[in-house]
Amino acid sequence: MNTKLSPVARIVSVVCAVALTVSIFTPLWRIDLSAPQYPEGLGLKIYPNKLGGDVDIINGLNHYIGMRALHAKDFFEFTILPYLIGIFAFFGFLSALINRRWFFYTWVVLFVMFGIVAMFDFYRWEYNYGHNLDPTAAIVVPGMSYQPPLIGYKQLLNFGAYSVPDIGGYIFIGVGLLLVVFVLFEWRKSKKVNASFTATILFFVLMLQSCSSGPQPIAYGNDGCHFCKMVISDQRFGAEVVTDKNKIYKFDDMHCVASFLKSKYLNQKEIAAVYLVDFSKQGVLVKAGECFLFKSEELKSPMGGNIAAFAVEDSMKKYKLQMNGSIINWNEITK
Repeated sequence: MNTKLSPVARIVSVVCAVALTVSIFTPLWRIDLSAPQYPEGLGLKIYPNKLGGDVDIINGLNHYIGMRALHAKDFFEFTILPYLIGIFAFFGFLSALINRRWFFYTWVVLFVMFGIVAMFDFYRWEYNYGHNLDPTAAIVVPGMSYQPPLIGYKQLLNFGAYSVPDIGGYIFIGVGLLLVVFVLFEWRKSKKVNASFTATILFFVLMLQSCSSGPQPIAYGNDGCHFCKMVISDQRFGAEVVTDKNKIYKFDDMHCVASFLKSKYLNQKEIAAVYLVDFSKQGVLVKAGECFLFKSEELKSPMGGNIAAFAVEDSMKKYKLQMNGSIINWNEITK
């Protein structure tokens, strides 16, 4: 524990310290809002010491649903966060200067703990603002809360809320992953653990950064269709469009998802995948290009698309024997 760091670990400490210093002046997180009346979208940027973006417009909209106005002065975190980040950056420089593994390990453990506490505090902040509503607000929906997602996408009435790290947030994530990797590297050198075991650990750590999420389960009776704005309620039907940034658009009918794609709301390059609900396995999503499609007026889908998707061809054939209709392919629907 009292041995010296490797030269590479010392360089990494300095690089991470510089990166953390830069993050003090950049937005850490962003919440993007989209709705038909705001096709250009609205954005809230969260810096270490202030709020940025369309704060005034968002406050005006939140007033109607009973949410408190967002003011930087109401968050004590903004008064201490820049100093905390600065302290961690200073510890990075100090780690390279002291050149001892025990100090490097301590710095990394404290930094990871700080990241966990910061995300918990952010969740608490979102929960309080999304649930503590004014009962005399102009728009009151019984049982409805407006808590944005911690990370990812969530439908809030006719608004889609997309919560993701911004420049500073990605710096934090990158610094954390890099430091954890080099803790394992230094530990391997000191303890001479099995190389394949360490490689496996490093692989999974790096996978946390590189892997992307797939579709989300549709919350029937709660989620709304992005195209027609109806509540998604029939578990035999439904679809999702997932973007390259893992933003998710949900739909209640094949007609709606096809119309959305044809509208060119998204560029083709932005679309990572399209998923359709398996008609025979309610709620289960399968990739559009890998399923079998059957169209029949007897299906009576929510918006009249009357197209069912099946992951297994035999399942589709069973319904084809029971109903009048035709087999179609995905390209026919979206062309």
